[in-house]
Amino acid sequence: MRSDGKRVTNVDPMYTLAPYFMRTRNDAMNMITVDIPYDLVHQYVLDLRKRGFRVSHMAVIIAAYTRMICDYPALNRFIVNSKIYARNDFTVGMVVLRPGESDPSMSKMKFDLGATIFEINDIINEYVEANNKTDSNNGSDNLFRTLVSCGPLMRFGLAVIRGLDNIGLLPKAITDLSPFHNSLVFTNLASIRTNDIYHHAYNFGTVSIVISMGNLQDRAVRGKDGVELKRVMPLGIVMDERIASGHAYALCFERIQQLIKHPEELERRPEVIKTDFEFEGLSERFKSEKTKAKEKKLAEKKAAKEKKRAEKAAK
Repeated sequence: MRSDGKRVTNVDPMYTLAPYFMRTRNDAMNMITVDIPYDLVHQYVLDLRKRGFRVSHMAVIIAAYTRMICDYPALNRFIVNSKIYARNDFTVGMVVLRPGESDPSMSKMKFDLGATIFEINDIINEYVEANNKTDSNNGSDNLFRTLVSCGPLMRFGLAVIRGLDNIGLLPKAITDLSPFHNSLVFTNLASIRTNDIYHHAYNFGTVSIVISMGNLQDRAVRGKDGVELKRVMPLGIVMDERIASGHAYALCFERIQQLIKHPEELERRPEVIKTDFEFEGLSERFKSEKTKAKEKKLAEKKAAKEKKRAEKAAK
């Protein structure tokens, strides 16, 4: 059993077979540009500042995406070895540039699906602050350095990691550090004054969706008084078609647009979180009594082992 997900079998036969026809994410890669109305996001950010909260435009987008996952858990799935898995957490990988360096740092942020926009914004700020320093160092950086230090054996080491990942035996210590094992990769190209792109998909790891946010653009939109220009925040989205149908993706992107129009929803915790299965990272209020009892039993067993180990060490 994989440490980062659980097998999903109750899907349409066509989607059970799709990973066998399309073996890699490159095979199954679809692309779309979703335009987020800038004025709506910017006005909301300004309103929050008046209330004493400094929230970034990027945080609004990521918060809307996180809340969307609560309604559409299929977008938190991934494919490995032609099998469909539901992820047991929600993580976002993001590149952060270090001052005066061309080499960026890439790691991941972990979010609770029941988090509010304020909690999500705090996590993003902490992540950026921890990784954008000249001397910053994180687990992902250490993992990369370890692999590079293998020299001629690096190719062999990566082959072993790929093989273990393929059969679901890659240790949790590695998947927790790997920026290639995420729910989503988000790249803010607007921060380096670059237009949005369709970022490449990773065949290694478990990332099913990559989003790039680029420079603000003006789009011609037909209005009541004729054609007018609307400023938008374009998102270049690359997605693995094997985890969800085109109709499901359309509903997901529509849900994000609805949340952008009514961002006050992001300030409250969701009433319901839909998941393929209950997992450890799920908020307590959304777990069943059966799951709570099981986790309590496991915690008691762990505590008993720790107590026995401490008593043995004390002798």
